[in-house]
Amino acid sequence: MDKRLQIVLGTRIKALRAETGLSQEKFANKIEMDRTYLASIESGYRNVSLHNLKKIADGFGLTLSELFDGVE
Repeated sequence: MDKRLQIVLGTRIKALRAETGLSQEKFANKIEMDRTYLASIESGYRNVSLHNLKKIADGFGLTLSELFDGVE
């Protein structure tokens, strides 16, 4: 399975989180997600569900389409 999309999206999520100044643990708590699950998303290991993508987007105050800006 080609994981390029997962890696690019994970990198985008990690960069957005870094811009907020929150650690993985603090952001995961904010969006009610396990820190290790968030870490696996940011690393590109996890094929994340739409439901969890919505939680992440909401945590950044973004729409789903804004979350995917620059993700090809």
